[in-house]
Amino acid sequence: MAKILISPSKYIQGAGELENLGTYAAAYGKKALILISEGGYKRIGDAIKQSFEKTECSIEFDYFNGECSKKEIERLNELMKTTGSDFIIGIGGGKIFDTAKAVAYYAKTPVLICPTIASTDAPCSALSVIYTEDGVFEEYLFLPANPNLVLLDTTIIAKSPVRLTVSGMGDALATYFEARACQKSQATSCAGGKTTEAAMALAKLCFDTLMAEGVKAKVALEAGACTEAVEKVIEANTLLSGIGFESAGLAGAHAIHNGLTVLEECHHMYHGEKVAFGTITQLVLENAPADELEEVIDFCIDVGLPVTLNELGVTEVTDEKIMEVAKLACAETDTLHNMPFDVTPQTVAAALKAADAYGHYFLGN
Repeated sequence: MAKILISPSKYIQGAGELENLGTYAAAYGKKALILISEGGYKRIGDAIKQSFEKTECSIEFDYFNGECSKKEIERLNELMKTTGSDFIIGIGGGKIFDTAKAVAYYAKTPVLICPTIASTDAPCSALSVIYTEDGVFEEYLFLPANPNLVLLDTTIIAKSPVRLTVSGMGDALATYFEARACQKSQATSCAGGKTTEAAMALAKLCFDTLMAEGVKAKVALEAGACTEAVEKVIEANTLLSGIGFESAGLAGAHAIHNGLTVLEECHHMYHGEKVAFGTITQLVLENAPADELEEVIDFCIDVGLPVTLNELGVTEVTDEKIMEVAKLACAETDTLHNMPFDVTPQTVAAALKAADAYGHYFLGN
């Protein structure tokens, strides 16, 4: 099988770049459907409108319903037709991006992605994660192409809640370890081939950037400052993790995340927060060296990512709940089977229990 690397056609990151959105967008069509949350529209709707004022591209705003579900995708596909929109722009966070990408796929139009947060690696990928209306993971929708353009205004991202960027670090934290597992198992990546050395290098750079800059970036963001450390972490969360996970592959960490969606107690937690615990669980599952496990857990504690099931909202941890998570994580179509050894619900349940225990141990409780 061939080695394959995929990426967005254009990636733009910098302070004040939102004011250029209209200029960039005008190259892709005459009318854009802009998918955004109601809160996002209140914060930056006027700035978006201003960016289109000197272009010949018109815009139509619509509020996201909150879940990347088949029902929401179908609703927006109909809206694309009734408004005469010839491309779509997703502005906000991960589920908006995944929805916009899916809509563009079915409508056969370009899609532009404009994150206002750096909480996941969803912006750059040719993938939409589909959930039920109740927020339970349903399936991955693999797309034939990555977004046409990804634009990040770091001034806006730096003003978002710090927890969101930290959540993005949790999502990015998994990238190297899942890529490494896929390389060992010779698994087929999300790009449809074997991993390239370039993808592995980006995945490793993603991890190294988090270790070097993550704590500095968090402290700077808490002080309201967009520093070089913040810029580097935003790139790691978005571009390095995005290309790394997609062209190298997903394995245990994201499958554990998907398993955790079965627990209603975890629904209030962000994607990257659950992935961070999934990363610890994957390292336990593969019996990673003690110093590597310690480095990852210490990093999570330092930046405020959850290291126990209790921190994820599971106040009463039972064998039954753990087995529910393990069974869903081991679903035949999920990525846990990309690990370089056989996995079963029993071995995953044991890893979950041990990961939770290690978290308590390092927290000293």
